Amino acid sequence: MSDSRLADDRPEAAFRFDHAETTEPHTHPRGHLVYAASGMLSLITDGGAWIAPPNRVAWVPAGAEHRHRAHGVTDMRVVYLSREAATSLPSGPAVLAVTALAREAVLAITTDGHRSDMARSHLRAVLVDEVASAPEQPLHLPEPADPRLRRVVALVERDLGAPRSLAALARETGVGERTLTRLFREETGMGYRQWRAQLRVHRALVLLAQGRSVTDTAAACGWATTSQCIEQFTPLVGLTPGAWRRAAERG
Repeated sequence: MSDSRLADDRPEAAFRFDHAETTEPHTHPRGHLVYAASGMLSLITDGGAWIAPPNRVAWVPAGAEHRHRAHGVTDMRVVYLSREAATSLPSGPAVLAVTALAREAVLAITTDGHRSDMARSHLRAVLVDEVASAPEQPLHLPEPADPRLRRVVALVERDLGAPRSLAALARETGVGERTLTRLFREETGMGYRQWRAQLRVHRALVLLAQGRSVTDTAAACGWATTSQCIEQFTPLVGLTPGAWRRAAERG
């Protein structure tokens, strides 16, 4: 997708992404909320990746370099905000929960071209109020900078279905287990097991959106059982894997 299609010379817009379509890194002078009315979007920055299923909205502050990647055919809705309207939103990229009211507001803003400017302004205010009151959602996968930890992350991502302990990763990379423990805390803000759980959920969201069964997804992501997948997936996403898969199918 060319960056010109994402130019924010209007207060809201709708775009269609094909599966796996990815934008080039770009910035906008205005902050914006990004919602996948169908499909699913990843928001990717140098600081890591955020994933936004249909019960979440991604927030991108003004000037933040980022790119988008679609998982499945995706209907992306964008609502740009003035600096004043964005003051109640996080200072950095984030994924926030979407209430039913917020969803209807963003769809109304980006669908009906006959609404007055005042009506659109009211809808944007409702959207911001709803999103700003929602807690940030833990669907962020930080990108480490330390080359030792990057090697470890690459090993885990390459074969997530075959879980490795931190001790095994230390032996494979020649980096001490204590050092890796410290690096995970310093670079991701999480311990290894928590980071791996986040990675599994990210991967599971993509696989489920592609139509994979919950059982196959659990195995591909390295969960020992389907029930373990459900236990770790549900608190982070707000839906069980099965419910999320059905929602993705409905679009």
